[in-house]
Amino acid sequence: AVGYTQNTFFMESFLDELAAAGGKDPVEVRRRLLGKSPRLLAVLELAAEKANWGKPLPAAGGIQVFRGVSVVNNVGSFTAQVAEVSVTKGKVKVHRVVCATDCGVVVNPAIVEQQVRSSIVYGLTAALKGNITIDGGRVQQGNFNNYDMLRIDETPKVEVYIVPSTETPGGMGEAAVPTIAPAVCNAVFAATGKRVRKLPIRAEELV
Repeated sequence: AVGYTQNTFFMESFLDELAAAGGKDPVEVRRRLLGKSPRLLAVLELAAEKANWGKPLPAAGGIQVFRGVSVVNNVGSFTAQVAEVSVTKGKVKVHRVVCATDCGVVVNPAIVEQQVRSSIVYGLTAALKGNITIDGGRVQQGNFNNYDMLRIDETPKVEVYIVPSTETPGGMGEAAVPTIAPAVCNAVFAATGKRVRKLPIRAEELV
């Protein structure tokens, strides 16, 4: 998702910060701002509904879970995500991600769902692990043997909801990547009161 990944992180995190500063609900703030963007508003409403936004979350194994939200129009497709997150001693765990997407006319719903799921795994990898380090002027990570991807036991439950549409088809290959990091980081703020301003998320900054 190239520039959209970083720019959506900046914008959706800052919008969440403004909502908190004003004592407003993050979904309600976006709802008010998206009055002239019906497709983006529709995915926001659907994701919030399916995630039971506004209702208390039960504890997961005795650990309190918090929600964060983000939206984006990327590669011609509209996506909203709600992430359910807990933070224990700085360690971030993503329990569930609810994603609603409107990519126009859908040819194969199974492929859309697969693209969303893989986008979330890839985006979460970047948010939680994707640090690139330099040694002697050279990048140390050369392949997946030393660039750690999200593992199966770290992957959250992912729910994908497709908005029926007759609009021109949009892209799906990267459409859902940008929204996961800000959704998670906004949930981290709800859990800890601390803002994540640099990725990947560092445990020492949350304790």
